[in-house]
Amino acid sequence: MTSDLLAPLDLAFWNMESAEHPMHLGALGVFAAHSPTAGAHAADLLAGRAAAVPGLRMRIRDVWPLGFPYAFGGAARVPDPDFDPLRHVLLHAPTADFHTEAGRLMQRPLDRERPPWEAHVLPGDDGVSFAVLFKFHHALADGLRALTLAAAVLDPMDLPVRKPRPAEPAKPLLPDVRKLPGLVRSAVSDLGRALDIGASVALSCVGVSSSAALVSEPSGTRRTAGVVVDLDDVHRVRKTRGGTVNDVLIAVVAGALRRWLDERGDGSAGVAPRALIPVSKRRPRTAHPQGNRLSGYLMRLPVGDPDPLGRLDTVRTAMDRNKDAGSNRGAGAVALLADHVPALGHRLGGPLAGQGARLWFDILVTSVPLPGIGLKLGGNLVTEVYPFAPLARGQSLAVAISTYRGQVHYGLVADAEAVPDLDVLARALSEEVKELLAACGS
Repeated sequence: MTSDLLAPLDLAFWNMESAEHPMHLGALGVFAAHSPTAGAHAADLLAGRAAAVPGLRMRIRDVWPLGFPYAFGGAARVPDPDFDPLRHVLLHAPTADFHTEAGRLMQRPLDRERPPWEAHVLPGDDGVSFAVLFKFHHALADGLRALTLAAAVLDPMDLPVRKPRPAEPAKPLLPDVRKLPGLVRSAVSDLGRALDIGASVALSCVGVSSSAALVSEPSGTRRTAGVVVDLDDVHRVRKTRGGTVNDVLIAVVAGALRRWLDERGDGSAGVAPRALIPVSKRRPRTAHPQGNRLSGYLMRLPVGDPDPLGRLDTVRTAMDRNKDAGSNRGAGAVALLADHVPALGHRLGGPLAGQGARLWFDILVTSVPLPGIGLKLGGNLVTEVYPFAPLARGQSLAVAISTYRGQVHYGLVADAEAVPDLDVLARALSEEVKELLAACGS
């Protein structure tokens, strides 16, 4: 294993973290247990397999002592000579509520002195189930990379074998003078894109009509909830009204927020919070295998619209407009600017960038891809998978969505003090699907 310099966006995630706002992803997998001791056996398997996965042995360290003087202020993934999987795979006491435990564990930052990941095994007190909460720091892995790392410690899957990527030539420290005209044109283009993104962000702040319920002072506490929706129901709505599955899933979030705000007494009239919809820019065969490459779409959720089909049409139109414009421009593409900030800038400006997320968007709604085949651990089948996104500073709620074996799983993460009624929002997601089906005549 060799040292691996963090990509700019990874470095940004590493430096914007705080105790109240840890920057780790999460995924809660619920397993059907073959026996009451299945959870303990799963913990042993995870620890044993983790020792053989190189990516799980990497910690993050400043680069100056590591021989990267040209990236002063940066950081790199380096092998941990003292790696002990038993410090990362933890077996807990039986519990009756996986989400209560997951919320408590999600609020704890990962140890920055060790490889930044954990796997918490939660036996169910019913004796027929257990859960595993995976936590990966966003600087170690994005959603796709986290899935790869988690899959490496689950039971082997019969997946197509990818052809090895050709080794990329080492990049010279100084540019080839013959390429200077092209580099100049690229720099001018990048400047134009940066100005375009900046103008779009400024415009997105004009006339913001969000809700105070989506804003909170950081308490450092977390609460999680999960909702399962039948994918066939989503397809019925899509086929009746048009658009994509993702359009329907986002519209469900908008309708659920409306129900939740009205039920808690905050009111939904005129509310249109800005939702950030991340878009992966990774190309697995050509891009850096571990670096985050994210852009995004920014849209205003039609929470104030009382018509469920009207909300869906608004979401579909906004997403079509975003896709036509592309993910390289617009207010949602701010993450792409990380490539043009020097490493020292990320180190010094990371905390400030973390505080600025609230000015950029009001709620995160992200999708996490999962394989279509059944995942297993020790022969025990995964029945539910709830993804969890990091919670940005100043925000109360983040929504992550995964599709697995004919079901859609919504994973909700909230500030526990700001959103003590997260179960009400979870219930509203299920109710919104029913309302959309009724509106479509299904």
